[in-house]
Parts: sequence; structure tokens; C-alpha cells
Amino acid sequence: MTDIFDNPILCKICKKEMKKSEIEKNGFKLRIVVCPKCSVKIVHPVDEQEYNKFINLKNKDFRVKMRLVGNSYAVSIPKEIVSFMNEQRKVMDEMVKLCFEDMGRVSLDFGERLRHKGRFR
Repeated sequence: MTDIFDNPILCKICKKEMKKSEIEKNGFKLRIVVCPKCSVKIVHPVDEQEYNKFINLKNKDFRVKMRLVGNSYAVSIPKEIVSFMNEQRKVMDEMVKLCFEDMGRVSLDFGERLRHKGRFR
């Protein structure tokens, strides 16, 4: 199947051919086309749909249980979040970075941006 952005797209205002580009929004890379004359931007519909899924998940609160497993505690990550991350990255690393940020706040980081020469940053 061909991609809509593989074809020339004309600006509806000035009728000039738009140029392909990319923008980053909340860590998401979105493909866009931009009019070189009037700067009108169009976001790729698939990228926009995925970004909207991300925003919906980000704004959702999940209540999960913390369990004692041996000498450590385990927290389950909702399947909805892991499935979305797998769709975006195709393969999720087995290791994650766990960080105690503030009192009452722990964060998990997944993915390639954590790796630097085979080690976590």
C-alpha cells in the first residue's frame, strides 16, 4: 500500500507543492508537510492518530497493586500501556531504568535512549 505522503501535496491556500519535514511533540516524531510559501503544516494522519492514542493513555490514571516478591516489591504495568509501547518501538527492551524522583514518586524509563555503549545512563 502506498503512503499518502509519497505523493505531491499542494497547499490549499497558495497552491504550492508542500515539502516533507518532521516535528517532535512530547517525544513523538510526527511526519508533516509544510508549505514553503505560507508555512501551513499538515500532520500525517497515521502519526496524528498514534499521538492521540498516546495523549489518551497519558491522561488516564491506572490503579495497580504493589506486591512483595522475595526481598523486592513488584508493580504490574497495565497491558494497555505495554501494548502501546510495543506498537511504537516494535521491540521493548527487557531492562528498564527505575528512578526514585521525589518523595512519593518513582519513574520507569523504557527504550533505546537509556542505552549508551551497552550501559544505562
